[in-house]
Amino acid sequence: MGCSRGGLGTKIHAAVTPLGHPVKLKLTGSEASDGLRLPGLIAGVPTDAVLADKGCDSDSNRAAIRAAGAEPCLPPRKNRLKSIGYNRHLYKPRNVLERYFSRVKQYRRVATRYEKKAANFLAFAWVAALTVMLK
Repeated sequence: MGCSRGGLGTKIHAAVTPLGHPVKLKLTGSEASDGLRLPGLIAGVPTDAVLADKGCDSDSNRAAIRAAGAEPCLPPRKNRLKSIGYNRHLYKPRNVLERYFSRVKQYRRVATRYEKKAANFLAFAWVAALTVMLK
């Protein structure tokens, strides 16, 4: 649990396949940055490209993606001094991740975090993800 302006909360960071099946799930407090978790999510996952949002745009994340043997497809932040291009056509399927989260959060237990321990919450997040995959 982490404290942010909205109160105590938890973030689920996920790496999913192009079909929306989860590969890795990680938990952090709600105040944690998304960009710092990207290298841990892609470590050991074979992929050709990594699609992420603007929150993950940094030179270190781009280097970690290239070190993993993949192409980074991250839109640049507005405050980036040197503009970096990205493949907009390749970026379009990133909505698969957003749809994955909307399907998993239909399970009330994931959306409201009833479990007090992070391990139990992560386990139920996996159960919800597997249930979504089987539908």
